[in-house]
Amino acid sequence: MKSVHRCVSEERLREDITANAEFGAIQTDRGHGRTVLTGTDANRQAREYMVDRFDAADLDVRVDAVGNITGRWVPEGVDPTSQAVACGSHLDSVPEGGIFDGVLGVYSGLEAVRALQAADVKLTRPIEVVCFTEEEGARFSNGVLGSSVASGKRSVEDALALEDDDGVSLEAALSDIGFRGTGRLDASEWDSWLELHVEQGERLQDAGAAVGIVSAITGTIRCEVEIEGEANHSGSTAMSDRTDALTAASELVLEVERATNDVVAEEGDTVVGTVGSLNIWPNAINVVPGRAELGIDVRDVEYEHMERIVKRVQNHLVTLEADRGVETMLERPYDIAPSTMSERCTSALADAATATDVDFLSVHSGAGHDTMHIASVTETGLLFAPSRGGFSHSPREWTDWSSCTTATRVLTAGLAQLARQ
Repeated sequence: MKSVHRCVSEERLREDITANAEFGAIQTDRGHGRTVLTGTDANRQAREYMVDRFDAADLDVRVDAVGNITGRWVPEGVDPTSQAVACGSHLDSVPEGGIFDGVLGVYSGLEAVRALQAADVKLTRPIEVVCFTEEEGARFSNGVLGSSVASGKRSVEDALALEDDDGVSLEAALSDIGFRGTGRLDASEWDSWLELHVEQGERLQDAGAAVGIVSAITGTIRCEVEIEGEANHSGSTAMSDRTDALTAASELVLEVERATNDVVAEEGDTVVGTVGSLNIWPNAINVVPGRAELGIDVRDVEYEHMERIVKRVQNHLVTLEADRGVETMLERPYDIAPSTMSERCTSALADAATATDVDFLSVHSGAGHDTMHIASVTETGLLFAPSRGGFSHSPREWTDWSSCTTATRVLTAGLAQLARQ
């Protein structure tokens, strides 16, 4: 039997990732970019290429009703009814995103299986490589859609009924590209789950660490706020007679920053709060704004800290109504609690890093990943590869091929340890 991690091929891994980068490729002055939205032709090409690669590795391919794809390998002598160890990520991207986000997780999982096959290692569990649908949420949802269905957080029917801005449903889009399957992938049937992802930050680079082993994924609360004022002529409306929705919204933006900084001062810098979207009506230079809509994103590894910030927002809206005469409304369409990775999976990854002589850093994840849904139904681990300069969701996103390979070797050894238990 060969050393498992030594059977990982950088050439194969690079070939798969660079081939995938051609699907939805965009012109850019710097870096390598792609736009691959769920249900588009570029998404079809990416999925078909991946299925071909799964077939070439003798994986049994299945597609569920929301387009989640699984490649299953049952090693010789393994009971096919035993719970599988799963790994993977996603192939969709944000508009003008990078070539590694999600893709590394899928193809490192495939390469891990190929390495285990070559090493002829004796396992006791099947291994499944998974590509989840609509992780980025750039077309049909707020994100992590496929994993929300696989974890039972959202029904198949609700997911398929989601529509994009043009009124096209997820069901229709998946049917159009030939990836509207049947049944539901059930993550609770897995023994465990591992995901390899680029860090999307600079902590590993700054520390000189080859990989990061994630202890927890921050939770996320997203709030949508509407502020109704009164649109009026900018020249003929006296300052004392105005009910300006934008000035009220501006105060709220600053309150989000103050509230977050107050929690950071008390609890630490894992807490973040962002007003990332702001729309005003009628958006004309000579009209007092009559309506504003804001999107607020709050994250931390402790749910209580996020709730404190949201409560400050709610209280400030009451103040704005009293002081400025506006009407307000707040909704929370996206509310995911923080996820702690299991000790068993993080230990397997730490043992794998040690066995492969790889330096690692224990970190938390400020970005959301499919793993945060899967953590609610089975044991999970999340592994990071360094991001050069910390760039992500951008054509400037880059992880050196040697770093991709090193992280894949750790993933492979970790999968082997879990699949022997």
